[in-house]
Amino acid sequence: MFSALRPLLSAAVALAWLPTLHAQAPEAAKPNAPALYQQHCAVCHGAQRTGLMGPALLPESLERVRPAELQRVIAQGRPATQMAGFASQLSESEIQALAAWVRTPVVPAPRWGEADIRASRSFTPLPADEPVKPKWDADPMNLFIVVEGGDHHVSLLDGDRFEVITRFASRYALHGGPKFTPDGRYVFFGSRDGWITKYDLWRLAVVAEVRAGLNMRNVAVSGDGRWVMAANYLPHTLALFDADLNLVKTYDAATLDGKASSRVSAVYDATPRHSFVVALKDIPELWEISYDKKAEPIYDGLVHDYKMGEAIAKPGYLGVRRTPLSEPLDDFFFDQSYRHALGATRPKQGQGAASAQVVNLDIRRKVADLPIAGMPHLGSGITFAWNGTTVLASPNLGGGAVDVIDMKTWKTVRTIKTPGPGFFMRSHEQTPYAWTDSMMSPSAKDTLTIIDKRTLEPVAQVREPGKTLAHIEFTRDGRYALASVWEMDGALVVFDATTFKEVKRLPMKKPVGKYNVWNKITRSEGTSH
Repeated sequence: MFSALRPLLSAAVALAWLPTLHAQAPEAAKPNAPALYQQHCAVCHGAQRTGLMGPALLPESLERVRPAELQRVIAQGRPATQMAGFASQLSESEIQALAAWVRTPVVPAPRWGEADIRASRSFTPLPADEPVKPKWDADPMNLFIVVEGGDHHVSLLDGDRFEVITRFASRYALHGGPKFTPDGRYVFFGSRDGWITKYDLWRLAVVAEVRAGLNMRNVAVSGDGRWVMAANYLPHTLALFDADLNLVKTYDAATLDGKASSRVSAVYDATPRHSFVVALKDIPELWEISYDKKAEPIYDGLVHDYKMGEAIAKPGYLGVRRTPLSEPLDDFFFDQSYRHALGATRPKQGQGAASAQVVNLDIRRKVADLPIAGMPHLGSGITFAWNGTTVLASPNLGGGAVDVIDMKTWKTVRTIKTPGPGFFMRSHEQTPYAWTDSMMSPSAKDTLTIIDKRTLEPVAQVREPGKTLAHIEFTRDGRYALASVWEMDGALVVFDATTFKEVKRLPMKKPVGKYNVWNKITRSEGTSH
């Protein structure tokens, strides 16, 4: 009997050991993402992911790139660039691990100081025998710069014929809008990974480049064309350059005592004030830096403090004049007088509600709260005359509405319903209409709403069914409105600004923004500054 049971007992013993054997089996090795990066990526993107020939691969630079898109780029590469695909060399799990790892902070945090900035600069002088005149036949004041985010190119558009004059490659992920010199000849671009490019629109050539930081928000150009300032998230600095992108100085974005530092949210030029105005993301201060050599001295100490700090002045020229706030500003824009900065504050880590405030730059304090619900996008606000006063109109990232506010009383005069949350709003002095998108809405991203500035009522819509339709800019004379079909197989669509009918369509690769030279350098009330 025992011999008959032996096979059954052997089978039982074997089954009893199965869990143990399974536990001892080696697990599939997890991909070593840092090693994969050094092997395949570091030569183009830098050992610390700060960028070389390729862009920086830092969390700050990739915050708007979806994980699936990042994995797709690693696997398939980017067309018309030197970014090759790695699907044949890396497994799916390795690609996923690499995509996740480049979104983690670099430890220790990378540094980018003044020596790094100066070493990064390149400059190409104007050839002595080359005529100083445009290489094209068009109105230099009615040109458009069109940023095509789909393949990181820029198109220069004739705003009369609506024809592309030239198209050239840009740095990765331009951000903050290009800025022009006062004569309209040069344009400055800022990229998310810190590069500033100076481009000659007449000669169709890059003049100079410099890397101001590792993650940059935007650049501003002074009203006299002499200065360029960059706002950095990483490191926490402002960088000031001359017009040829030679570094003049950097400013630590920190409190006066140096105990707290901040990312820089935005910097804009305030031409009538001869100054740059700066918002800080993490510190409740608004800065004004004057480039007027006659600027009044700056007193940082309290009046009659026991240290006599009020008697120790700092130079007003290129010095930091601080305005304390109750909350930091995420972004802002100016009224037409440039006496007021109108800014929005994002809720902290999703808690609480967004807010908006008015800061008087002359007396250096907040003078009003703006009654705007949701999440106002004041960086794209516009102003215009209405019923004997001047009003502000701002799109809203958090709701389908445009709030219209009297800029004398800072009270709401109308809330205009739109199909969904919008990002951009534009108008022009020569048109009675303002155009706003609903691009933040899953169901209405294909719709532009046209509002009569006289009645504050919607009067029409234009649509691009199933696509994202956004970012209006007008021609110099306000006769035509140009919109972006914000897709890889997108287009620039030209509308008659009176009839709202399509006039022309130019195929483009995700044209994320367009900027008219005249409207920008004259600080049109209908466009961002």
